Amino acid sequence: MTGLATSVKRSNAANAVSSISSQELVGRTSQPTLDGALAGKFAGALVTRNSGAPGGGVSVKLRGITSVFGNSQPLYIVDGVYIDNSSISGAGLNFVSRAAAGGNTSTQDNPSNRIADLEANDIERVEVLKGASAGAIYGARAAAGVIIITTKRGKRGDTKVSVQQELGFNSIINFRGQRNFTREIAENSFGAGQGDLFAQAQQNGNLVDYEKEVFGEEGFISNTYASISGGSDKTTFYGSFSNREEDGIVDNTGYNKKSARINLVHDFFEDKLKLTVGANYIDSSSDRGFFNNDNSGSTIGVTLTSLPPWAQLFPNENGIYPDNPYGGSNPLQTIQLITNSEEVNRFVLGTTLDYDIYQNENSSLKAQLRLGLDYYQLQTRALFPKELQFMDPANGGVNGVSALGNTKTRNNNYSAFLVHTYFTEDNITFTSQGGVTRESFSQNTVNNVASDLIGSESNLDQAGNINVSQFRREQDDSGFFVQEEVNYQDKLIGTIGVRADKSSNFGDANTLFYYPKASMAVNLHNFEFWKSDFLSEFKPRVAYGEAGNFAPFGALFTTLVGNSIGGLPGIGVPATLGDATIDPERQKELEFGFDAGLLNNRIRLQASYYIKEVDDLILQAQNEPSSGFTQRFSNAGSLRNKGIELTLDADVVKNKDFTWSTNVIFFRNRSEVTSLDVEPFDLGGFGTGLGTFRIQEGRSVTQIVGNNTEGNVVKLGDAEPDFQMTFTNNFNYKNFDLSFLWHWKKGGDNINLTTLLTDLGQTSNDYDDITLDPSGQLTNGDFRINSLSSGIAAPFVEDASYLRLREIALSYSVPNEVVQSLFKGYVTNIKMGLTGLNLINIFDYNSYDPEVSNFGGNGLSTGVEVTPFPTSKQYLFRVTMDF
Repeated sequence: MTGLATSVKRSNAANAVSSISSQELVGRTSQPTLDGALAGKFAGALVTRNSGAPGGGVSVKLRGITSVFGNSQPLYIVDGVYIDNSSISGAGLNFVSRAAAGGNTSTQDNPSNRIADLEANDIERVEVLKGASAGAIYGARAAAGVIIITTKRGKRGDTKVSVQQELGFNSIINFRGQRNFTREIAENSFGAGQGDLFAQAQQNGNLVDYEKEVFGEEGFISNTYASISGGSDKTTFYGSFSNREEDGIVDNTGYNKKSARINLVHDFFEDKLKLTVGANYIDSSSDRGFFNNDNSGSTIGVTLTSLPPWAQLFPNENGIYPDNPYGGSNPLQTIQLITNSEEVNRFVLGTTLDYDIYQNENSSLKAQLRLGLDYYQLQTRALFPKELQFMDPANGGVNGVSALGNTKTRNNNYSAFLVHTYFTEDNITFTSQGGVTRESFSQNTVNNVASDLIGSESNLDQAGNINVSQFRREQDDSGFFVQEEVNYQDKLIGTIGVRADKSSNFGDANTLFYYPKASMAVNLHNFEFWKSDFLSEFKPRVAYGEAGNFAPFGALFTTLVGNSIGGLPGIGVPATLGDATIDPERQKELEFGFDAGLLNNRIRLQASYYIKEVDDLILQAQNEPSSGFTQRFSNAGSLRNKGIELTLDADVVKNKDFTWSTNVIFFRNRSEVTSLDVEPFDLGGFGTGLGTFRIQEGRSVTQIVGNNTEGNVVKLGDAEPDFQMTFTNNFNYKNFDLSFLWHWKKGGDNINLTTLLTDLGQTSNDYDDITLDPSGQLTNGDFRINSLSSGIAAPFVEDASYLRLREIALSYSVPNEVVQSLFKGYVTNIKMGLTGLNLINIFDYNSYDPEVSNFGGNGLSTGVEVTPFPTSKQYLFRVTMDF
């Protein structure tokens, strides 16, 4: 396990830090993105794919919710470099969809997140610090956990080259299906004459399943990864290049990423100095379609909800698409004509200099200097030409939209550490370390949206109206830490330390906030009295730590907004008042557990129980109306997460020709708002008539509430799963390998509004079933529509449980003698096989996939579904050759 400046053996660790090797991450199956590859690999994480659009969009929450309005995504560190993981919406999408005008101003534009840029094949291992007891040393950035990534290094010896090629395709996981129409249903649901149109289309064989027409593509996938490594006694190197090309399950969507990396390690000055340099360049682009919520009838998903199979929307011989008489847009036209793209150019540089100042028989002193840079430019491009049905002014359109967004983000981090180690004659080791850190972050986003396009032009200046918006954020942090570790003969290991941080994102930029940590581990099996052959290892452990979370944007100050005053441009203030005296949110975590090895460590068990308190929650309180502000930010609450995590590893069979290893993970989390100094409030949904999240003292942080039949607001569900469990098996018989990972998520509810929209559009696959109405009178569709009319939300809250075969792989290693005879020593290894992702998905959820989020990955609002881009399963053939 690695920390800021030192590492500790896993057998001596006092925290349940999960470690994922390169083989576990992508060695058996290839994932589209790094964050997606983490799903099901370690305990304590709720990994949710927000969208199936190519290019990612995944949220990772460690040990429950850690903030209501602040950041709830973990801190990512790659080879010592702090990596930005922002999700930045594309310019112009909300201008067209008007989604944010419908009751929730959160992002609904289906953005990807930037951790997807990293190449998973470059990674040697991933270590997950799930809470403050492990991550306290990272201070004010660590409340949501820390994910530490170490990339591959070269080894001394001959130069080695490895090439891996994958080819395959993807397809939709699950179709919702369409209503079983008859002539009578068509007439009653869509109006006079529609029954005849249905009958005529049925007779002519012209009925179209538009869901399959839109989502029925089998996107081609090609992944290439090549690496070269080697080194001398003084210098080692590792270089790689990757190219991923993925077509989506919707025409004209896809993802392409190219990544180049070089890692160098050089020892010099009589091996007292070691210089490590890593550089990574990423060039990625994605076309993500136009999905999720809208209030203009323009997105592809919303239009599909009201589209009957007898509609004739294909273009004529001149390529002209007809208007859709059943909705605001023609989805086939939208797919072909719009542009919604992201392009990223990213450069990550990390440098570490280690200096062995002195070393003798019983002590040593080392220094380490580290700097990191993460810089990227994101360009989003949206084009909605005037030919689109919903762009026609006669249909309420704005005669075409062209939008261009540019974001420049820069992260710098610098640190300096001293580590002193002292050994006594009784084999007691004292490791003292201290250091100073500095981080700076800047982000500048400029969005230009042009409407009323002139002719067929798409340039921004060729338009009748142009709107410009800009968001800028600068932050500088600095701090120091000290830590002392005492190791008594690998029997008793104790650690105590403290981190102090100050930041320009504190009300007083010169105020230091302190985050202590302490831990103890006892390796009972290393004591002389331990004689058990059955229980070969047993280590009880306890750890405590604190970490912080910065205030959300606008909480410490009152922002300014542009407006018009008497027809003249002016500046005003919003309805929410900032407060410079706000403290950062503080997490306090106490973790108990034990690690055990049975039967000479053929069976290994790790068990943990944690209590995680989050104090000084930054919330919005009611303000005196006379002040001119209706709300103000305030430290106004606390919450608690409690959970249990169990991990079992076993070498079930281990002999010459056959091995079988298994891994079982079980975990659950429960949250509660323990104090609330403001009135209960709702967020993350569309109101109590449809289901929304409510922050309320004494209740779960992730509870879903809504109106019942009496008009009272009651709890209808909870987004937190009852538990999660994964089951991984690896089999090896001679030259064959088989592995698979099952993921069972039990419980956890979604707010499913896609089904409601298909009800309103009269196309629900279960519209005519009678399974929901307790009286047995109303069909499911009529029951849900009546519930909407009555403001009753229960039918829209659904169980989001699933059992999923996340990964499966079968591979064959060509015998060495065959390789040698064919390639005469130029090729040392050939391995080929088949892999699959999400091939089996079992759930009762009434939509494409219960793993979904209309509002992206941050905060509480995961699990709200509004006509998403469906997720896909993948089939791949892989060949790996080593030279």
